[in-house]
Amino acid sequence: MALSVKLEVFEGPLDLLLHLIDKNKVDIYDIPIVLITEQYMEYIKSMETEDMNVMSEFLLMAATLLDIKCRMLLPKEETREGEEEEDPRAELVQKLLEYKMYKYMSFELKDMSMSAQKYIYKAPTIPKEVSAYREPVDYETLLGDVNLQKLNSIFRETMKRREDKIDPIRSQFGNIEKDEIDLDRKTEYVKSYLWMSKETSFRELLEKSGSKMEIIVTFLIILELIKVGLIEIKQNKLFDDIYIIVKDVSQEEFLGVTIGEDNGEE
Repeated sequence: MALSVKLEVFEGPLDLLLHLIDKNKVDIYDIPIVLITEQYMEYIKSMETEDMNVMSEFLLMAATLLDIKCRMLLPKEETREGEEEEDPRAELVQKLLEYKMYKYMSFELKDMSMSAQKYIYKAPTIPKEVSAYREPVDYETLLGDVNLQKLNSIFRETMKRREDKIDPIRSQFGNIEKDEIDLDRKTEYVKSYLWMSKETSFRELLEKSGSKMEIIVTFLIILELIKVGLIEIKQNKLFDDIYIIVKDVSQEEFLGVTIGEDNGEE
């Protein structure tokens, strides 16, 4: 006849470790890691579960116990201050103490819940007239000895607090408005202007721009036209005006080029 054995079910690896510590009647601050690890591994081997999430938690704790066991077998090293290195079991002990505290708290809450089930509460049956009653306000008692002078003083103090909260620097900041530029329209304008003039100064071209963003866009368009080889730049001397010269190309080629597209150059 086969012997049926029912294994205890634990809520997690820490719950199992607490059970082994209580079973062996050892001090939680001085865990015999070799003994506890051997018993823990025996329980792992006897586990039968298809839930990999649960199994992975127990295997992770098994790896932690083996790591602690290996570190405790190594000779202890002293730090620069002459103190011994921290006990490898310290972190595990801290986790066990926290888990034990929360476990006992859950037992207390469960007992309180079971005790509360023994009580029956009656729904309130207060008449509407009573529930709607509000005690009248005695303004003379509420105001007390407040006069206009005190009210003025309170008002000034409130306004001063409000002024103190204002950042003297950030309060001077204005709103940043978005300056939208139609790139296609601006490109057509710049190309048409350059084709009509054939040669013009960069300063004269920028004078046609109305905002900083428009100047930046114009500058980028000029760079693109230089890149595709439709214009060239000339400056007679340092700090002199920069002149933009249209190369000898056809009108269709010059006006038909599209800025921003791959024109076959790397």
